[in-house]
Amino acid sequence: MLFSGDTLFRGTWGRTDLPTGSLEAIMDSIINKLLILPDDTLVYPGHGVSTIIREEKPIYLKLQPRGY
Repeated sequence: MLFSGDTLFRGTWGRTDLPTGSLEAIMDSIINKLLILPDDTLVYPGHGVSTIIREEKPIYLKLQPRGY
């Protein structure tokens, strides 16, 4: 299980448009730290619906949020 805070949400990544935000940094964290976890890892974001790593991987292959 992973508590991702505001880094990874179901279907998208966290905000990068704030003064301290960085698309490059958040993608690096997600791809190199989170997506290497087992596919069945449960992810609990800072708010919103939980997900699993397997469901999120396709987003980062395309680098675009999933529309819900």
